[in-house]
Amino acid sequence: MASLRAISPDVVEHPSAARHDDHARGGLAHQRLLSHVLPLGPGHAEQHRAVPREVVSIACTDWRGRDRRADTLDLLFVNAAIDRGDLPIDEVPTDMFTEVMITNALSPLRTLETLRGLVAPGGTVAVMSSDQGSISRNIEPGYELYKASKAALNQLMRSYATRHADDGQTKLLIDPGHNQTRLGGPDAPLIPEESIPDVVDVLEAQAGAPGLQFLDRHGENVPW
Repeated sequence: MASLRAISPDVVEHPSAARHDDHARGGLAHQRLLSHVLPLGPGHAEQHRAVPREVVSIACTDWRGRDRRADTLDLLFVNAAIDRGDLPIDEVPTDMFTEVMITNALSPLRTLETLRGLVAPGGTVAVMSSDQGSISRNIEPGYELYKASKAALNQLMRSYATRHADDGQTKLLIDPGHNQTRLGGPDAPLIPEESIPDVVDVLEAQAGAPGLQFLDRHGENVPW
């Protein structure tokens, strides 16, 4: 499977794809997903314009470096998220608000619009979201800007799905859970080595599904 992971420059330190135990999982989890990090956050307009040409080149090589001569992607999975601290919204500076909203909500949808033509009919476009973006689950205080950015992402993805309802592509918002990453912190209950294989299983299981779904790492619906 050819896939592209497009990520804001603030999100990851090590742009490596995870390899899963060949005997532990099936399908996608057997493979090291072909993964390439592209800087698509604020201040990277030139990279946005160059992305389609670069992706065509990326999609022609599998994870072993072998020539695939592919001209489409089966999966486009966009992951972009930053957090600038736990401030009540009235104390958030305007430039901080703008930075978080552009990175977490606007840039992922720009990426989808830029690259959607490379995804095959029947392929999947997915965006990493969070249950923090669920309005109905927002019953505890804290991290108001981050929550708002993820809710905005979900709403924009809903608009994207409505606009492209007839393109034959599966559309997913994925909540991976609270993980021990630079964003999630060292006290988070999950580690990516355990949670991301579950996410991969969900991506595989939902391939070909119609409409837009907001799912957690177990494939369960997350309330909007």
